[in-house]
Amino acid sequence: MEKEGEESMREEQAVVAEFVRAHGLETDGWVRFLDLVSELGELSKELLKVSDYGKLPLTATDAMKDELGDCMFSLLCLCGVLELDAKDALDGALAKYERRIAQYGEAGQRDAAPESR
Repeated sequence: MEKEGEESMREEQAVVAEFVRAHGLETDGWVRFLDLVSELGELSKELLKVSDYGKLPLTATDAMKDELGDCMFSLLCLCGVLELDAKDALDGALAKYERRIAQYGEAGQRDAAPESR
């Protein structure tokens, strides 16, 4: 559900792809995947630091925002290398969670067969 004046995820994916091309940052899918995992690790480190390893309530910081931005950039780069539309992937995930909630009353994965998820 896009709001008027906001860029869609497809537009954001195109912006990232153009940035990558313009700066010669092209690489293969494995490197993009590992970069995403690395960025998630950096976000995890920031979350642990801010919460004193779970002892304090989690509150958003500018550093978290920066790390989330890096994660999103890396994820959109991976989508581009794999030639996957990020919006379609997200829409599919939301539909899957809707089905699970309707069927099981929760969004978490069950031990059901893949076609029923």
